[in-house]
Amino acid sequence: MRFSLYNRKYLNQYKGGILNLYAEIILNSEAIEIDRPFTYKVPLDMEQKVKVGQMVRVPFGVRSKPVEGFILDLKAEEEMKVSFKMKNILSVENEEPVITEEDLKLINFLREEYLCKYIDAIRLLIPVGILKGAKSKSRSVIVYIDDNLESIKNSDGYLEVINFIKRNTGKYTKSELTKEHGVSLYKLNKLIEHGLIKSEKEIVFRYNTREYNKDVEKKLTAEQSMAIEAIEDSEENLILLKGVTGSGKTEVYMRLVEKVLTEGKSAIVLVPEIALTPQMIERFKGRFGSNVALFHSKLSDGERFDEWYRVKEGKASLIIGARSAIFLPARKLGLIIIDEEHENTYKSDQNPKYQTKEVAEFISKLKGCKVILGSATPTIESYYRAISGEMKLVELNHRIDNRPMPEMKLVDMREELRSGNKSIFSRRLYASMQQKLEKGEQIILFLNRRGFSTFVSCRSCGYVFDCENCDISMTYHKNGFLVCHYCGKTKKQPNLCPKCGSKYVKFFGAGTERVEEEVRKYLKNAKILRMDVDTTRAKDSHEKIYNAFKAGEADILIGTQMVSKGLDFPNVTLVGILSADMSLNLPDYRAAERSFQIITQVAGRAGRGEKEGEVIVQTYTPEHYSLQYAKKYDYEDFYEKEFTIRAMMGYPPFGRILLINGIGKNEDELKKQMIFLGKKVKEKAEEFGGLEVLGPTPCIIYKIKENYRWQIIVKGEFSSKFSKSIKDILYDKANNVYNDIRVSMDINPNSLS
Repeated sequence: MRFSLYNRKYLNQYKGGILNLYAEIILNSEAIEIDRPFTYKVPLDMEQKVKVGQMVRVPFGVRSKPVEGFILDLKAEEEMKVSFKMKNILSVENEEPVITEEDLKLINFLREEYLCKYIDAIRLLIPVGILKGAKSKSRSVIVYIDDNLESIKNSDGYLEVINFIKRNTGKYTKSELTKEHGVSLYKLNKLIEHGLIKSEKEIVFRYNTREYNKDVEKKLTAEQSMAIEAIEDSEENLILLKGVTGSGKTEVYMRLVEKVLTEGKSAIVLVPEIALTPQMIERFKGRFGSNVALFHSKLSDGERFDEWYRVKEGKASLIIGARSAIFLPARKLGLIIIDEEHENTYKSDQNPKYQTKEVAEFISKLKGCKVILGSATPTIESYYRAISGEMKLVELNHRIDNRPMPEMKLVDMREELRSGNKSIFSRRLYASMQQKLEKGEQIILFLNRRGFSTFVSCRSCGYVFDCENCDISMTYHKNGFLVCHYCGKTKKQPNLCPKCGSKYVKFFGAGTERVEEEVRKYLKNAKILRMDVDTTRAKDSHEKIYNAFKAGEADILIGTQMVSKGLDFPNVTLVGILSADMSLNLPDYRAAERSFQIITQVAGRAGRGEKEGEVIVQTYTPEHYSLQYAKKYDYEDFYEKEFTIRAMMGYPPFGRILLINGIGKNEDELKKQMIFLGKKVKEKAEEFGGLEVLGPTPCIIYKIKENYRWQIIVKGEFSSKFSKSIKDILYDKANNVYNDIRVSMDINPNSLS
């Protein structure tokens, strides 16, 4: 797509009149078949109004129903071959463009790299409120101009009024001044009439006005100072900051942000999940105040629009948010920080299925800003790029004040069973918990599964209670209900087995609810908090639990992955990881890497204060290399081992993966269509050469929400040209298949399940 700049000054004239002007417009529609620009004529009365990037309304379809669209390009008649009558643009919805020319380049990048539609990319860049017609809220406030009262006869009492307004200029409306502060309406109008004050519109923003405790600069260690200097002096714009947990990466971030802001530039700080990082928000808000914009999925449409508008207008120079904040229209962007860069939440699971780090790198090239990827356990791909020289590597190898990393112990749960211990707690963990409680110290227990038990089955015939809509076992919750964690379906636990009629129905495994019950059973005096999806549904619930535990209102915090990041509790001296094998046994090439990361990250919550920490990891496979390297906090040796395995298998960074998923309610039609697509994909792979095609085959989780799932996997060093050709095949066939079937593509997906 060519984005020409339309300049009316040099518009050719024809027979004394002006040639027609045309707009290339992308329609706001999900339909694949209209994923292209449509040409509309610009009416003469709009020629002075239209700009590239505006949202407009246009007629579309047989009945010419009005729909929204976005102007990608403007062209004079001489640039086009007009062979039929064009429909006119109906209206311009936004005076100022909502998409810039730089945005257009980003849209093209997203389309090419992640095989998405125009509108999917556009929707990332603008808040949903704009599509719903949201406007910024405003109010008329009274503003001081002059205090020369000579023009007003009998000016008694006016001096007091004008001095009050002078002190509070722009704070109050006329109504507030009269009703709340007792100012005479007559005198206000008189002062306005004589030009001494005026009424001025002020934008009202719906954003977090909460006051945070002031965060003061912390004294830097020599290692932190060297890291900051290395980053600031680096000629490379892409930097990996590898720092052990507790090494003070956040303070490094804040110093770098501060420097960027003093230079009149803006900065973006991304966190894996905004709700899970209250501490970072607390610190940044405490240091930079109202200059901070928060952007995440928990905001209402109106709040998201306001934060977007604040950033666009330059009212906020520092943006903190989850992955979608990368698309905010930051002015003079100088720095992007991606904290905990290894987290899989930076990869979108909805179209466009973008990888935030790749988008940040593209923006860096576009705007010349620096990108910092921070983590104690970087992804294999990021570390490979760093040590091979594709990005600069900066390291923080020591905790603040040289505090030691907590000692990690692996407990073989097979031995516990042999010795007769059927509890979910090993003897070592239980004894350590008792000791810490006696000393008044805090404990974190980690189990990456919510609910009471992992599944329910019949002990007579082995029947497992599966979800009727999904190919997955239901989880038992303490309220007596079985819950599917994929589709949300719930049902009362039956007393009898539906297969054999046996009454010997029992739950197996353990979730966070069960852990909480067991702790209350064995440690009766312990005060407990639980942090998982079930306890954090309400707004600000994460922060409330965090603040309660920070204030010492509980002795033990039980949680899922929510407790693994962004938490700094000086009094936590024990971390118990109850089932280290849970992520290890997933059918995913990243399973070992993710296990190493989560164990290291959770372990890092212990011993962050003056007291030494301890970590106890319960496992049935203590000999696994990821656990052995995690025990020693040995990232480098783990990397070497994992790197070798990836090389042998051709997985990233040694190749790319293209995942093609087919979903449909009709099992036979889906299978038939995926087999047909599989043949086409294999033909194309042979044409390009050097690529391996796996499948089509049913997905590991074969059914979700009453939809059957099949997949095709392509492995190898394929180009954008190849992936575009596959996209064209799928788009072409989408119009000619059973209409219940949906096919999607994902490059280097988080999971192959």
